[in-house]
Parts: sequence; structure tokens; C-alpha cells
Amino acid sequence: MRAAVIVFPGSNCDRDMAVALRAAGADVSMVWHKDATLPDGVDLVAIPGGFSFGDYLRCGAIAAQSPISRAVVAHAERGGYVLGVCNGFQVLTETGLLPGALMRNANLKFLCKTVDLRVATTDSAFTAGYHADEVVALPIAHHDGNYTADADTLARLEGNDRVAFRYVTNPNGSIAEIAGILSENRRVLGMMPHPERAVDARHGSTAGEPLFAGLVGQLALT
Repeated sequence: MRAAVIVFPGSNCDRDMAVALRAAGADVSMVWHKDATLPDGVDLVAIPGGFSFGDYLRCGAIAAQSPISRAVVAHAERGGYVLGVCNGFQVLTETGLLPGALMRNANLKFLCKTVDLRVATTDSAFTAGYHADEVVALPIAHHDGNYTADADTLARLEGNDRVAFRYVTNPNGSIAEIAGILSENRRVLGMMPHPERAVDARHGSTAGEPLFAGLVGQLALT
């Protein structure tokens, strides 16, 4: 399975993402944001966390206009898989690949801690490695992680089982405790917590491993 990790100015979790994917068995390429195309044969594109372009304008807004983002959108529209974590989730909403928006945390403070998440669905390649309603501990590190959507969008997400993860105790004010959502075809996942920071026992948690192992395993079969 081949994966591409996108690197923007200000990305700071790109190496972590690559390490996590390689540990799960993926062949990983790092792709600079000014590149206009993805490597041949890529199955998964991962957009990592960080502060792309210094989070100017809105978080992810400038990154969404980069040449590589157009290639990522085309990849998703062809049915390719995309994972966006933290700033990557913000980029995915700015490109329109996922609905809603990530707003300033309700307490107006940067949050950096480990939180408990409940696995809301296992019906995706991203979450198939977990059990339904399993509680996993993953780190967060964000200032704009408050997921917001209008009532119709929320109803579609809930009705189509597209909420991937929910916070057990809501740290940032996200509507319906949403920590991660899936696209309509279930091949794009955006989430604020960082699974790539929880794939080694020395990190204090390996709760992110099932996401990467399950994802790489499923895509290797397609």
C-alpha cells in the first residue's frame, strides 16, 4: 500500500505521520505543497497536523489553495483515501472534501493533553481496527478544534453513520462531541486528535496503532 504525506510550511506532524504509516507497513512518500501531482499509484493521502502557513486567515485556508491540494481533491473524487489530522482536518473542510468548520475552542485556549474518544462507527477502513463503542485515549493539540456544522449537515452525518469518533468529555465545544467525521463514500476521514502520536509504548499509548494497521491492511487488499 502506497501513501503520500503532504508537507506544508508550518507542518509539524508530517514525520510522525510517516513513521506511523511505515510502522503499519505502508510505502510512504513525502510530498511538498508546491508539487502539482501525487506520486503514481498512491492509495492514501495523509494531511498532517501543524500550523500550515502560520494559520493566517483561517486555519487551513491557505493550504487548501496550494497546488497539491487540487491533486488531493482529484484523488478523493476518484475514490482515493484521504486522512486529515488536526490541521489536516481543517484543510479538508476548507477544500470542501468534508462538511462543517473548525472554530476557535470554546474556552478560547490552546489545548494540549490526552483525551478519551469513543469509536462511533467501525464501518470504515479507518476505524475497522477498533471495536464499536471502544474508548481510546489520544492526544490533542489545537486552538481551533471546535467542530461546527448546521443542523442539516449534522443530521446527515448522524443519519448516515458518518461520525467516526466522539469525545467522551468534550474539551473544545464541538457540536455533538464530534472528534472526527467521514465523507459520504467513507474514504475521507478528518479528525482533531492525533493517532500518529500514539503508536509507540514510549509515547505512553498505542491507541493509534489500530487505525493505521487496520487502514493499511484493508487498502493492501484492494
